Amino acid sequence: MNNNTEKNISGNFNISKEIKLGMGDNGSQIKLNKGQMLVITFEANPTTGYVWEVTELNANVLRQVGEIEFHPESNKIGSGGVQTLRIEAVNMGQTSLKLAYHRPWEKDVEPLKTFSLQVVIQ
Repeated sequence: MNNNTEKNISGNFNISKEIKLGMGDNGSQIKLNKGQMLVITFEANPTTGYVWEVTELNANVLRQVGEIEFHPESNKIGSGGVQTLRIEAVNMGQTSLKLAYHRPWEKDVEPLKTFSLQVVIQ
């Protein structure tokens, strides 16, 4: 948990199929309905070699949809921007979702940043 506090986020399928999250939601618990989509956006700069990747997820209850997308903040070479990934709740259950901001080829190096959620699908 982030700073020993628990943050609960509940989705409601009738209100929104997509639940938007970011770094401020790190360490939260989220409740979703089957079929809802998490859309998670982080600041990133892949030109430095760092990218966000899913490091833990139970594929029986969550599924990454498509590739992680990068949207630069400008057209300048080397500029940063945001990376967005989509995760769909496919079955009822509970799982951890963990991501790392790292250079994928650096195997024995701690990630620059991490993100985690506890996800409950109803």
